[in-house]
Amino acid sequence: MTRHDKGLPVWFELVTADRPATGRFYESVMEWNVVDDPDPTHGGYQVAMAPDGEATAGLMTPTPGMPLPPGWRVYFGTDDVDRDAGRIAELGGRVEFGPMDIPDVGRFLVAVDPQGAGFILMRRTDGAAPTFDCGEQGRPGHGVWVELAAPDPDAAIDFYGALLGWSKQGAMPMGDMGEYAFVGWAEKDCPGAVMSSTLTGAPVRWNWYVQVPDIDAAVARATAGGGALVQGPDQIPGGSYSAALTDPEGNAFGLVGPRAEAA
Repeated sequence: MTRHDKGLPVWFELVTADRPATGRFYESVMEWNVVDDPDPTHGGYQVAMAPDGEATAGLMTPTPGMPLPPGWRVYFGTDDVDRDAGRIAELGGRVEFGPMDIPDVGRFLVAVDPQGAGFILMRRTDGAAPTFDCGEQGRPGHGVWVELAAPDPDAAIDFYGALLGWSKQGAMPMGDMGEYAFVGWAEKDCPGAVMSSTLTGAPVRWNWYVQVPDIDAAVARATAGGGALVQGPDQIPGGSYSAALTDPEGNAFGLVGPRAEAA
C-alpha cells in the first residue's frame, strides 16, 4: 500500500439481491463493463471495469449473517488493519467482521462507526492500482467523492479524523439543512464531506459519487433504466454538476460530471 492510500477510498462494493440486472443498470449508467472475478474462491464476485480498463468497484449478492445491510459500501485505505481494529473500539465504534486476509488483494475489516454508519478498512496488496480520483476531474467511471450523513456531523469528523487522519477543511452552508463540511487534508481537496442526517433527512450512511463525461446523459440513462433522480443535477465548485440517485433496488449513489454544452 502506498502512503497516499491511508484515509482515501480504495474500493467500492455493492451488495445487491439481483446482481445480473443491477450490473446491467450500472453498465449503462457508468459505461462500466461488469465481469466475473476469475478467482473461484471469491464466491461469484463480479468486478466493474471503468472505461479505461481499470477495476473500480465490486458487486456481490447478500450472504447469511452479512455484517452490513445491502447497498453500496466504501473501503478506506489504512497501513495497519489490526491496529485500527483496536482503535475503532477505543473511539466508540465496533468491528463487525475481521480482520481477515483476502489472498492477493489485502487485509480488511468491516466496522460500524459510533453513529451507525458502516464502512470497511483495507490494507491493499502493495502495487495495487488506484481506484479513486480526488476531486471533480477524475477518470470516467471512477469514484471521485464520498459523503457521510450522520446525526452529529462534528462527532463523525472527530471519529474519522482520529482513525484516518482527516480534519475539517471548510464548509458550505445549506440553510435549514445545516452545513456541508468538507473533510480531508490541507494539501488534498478530498476525499469528501459530512452532513447532518437529521436536518437533511438522509439515512445514516456513506455514499459515493462517480465521474461521468456528461451528467445529463448519465442521469437520463439511470432514470430510463429504472433508477430515480433524488436531487440535481446541481452545479458544484469548479463548474461541474452533481446528482444524487437511487438504482432500481433503491441503493443510493451519485454522479459528477460536466454538462455537454459546457464540456
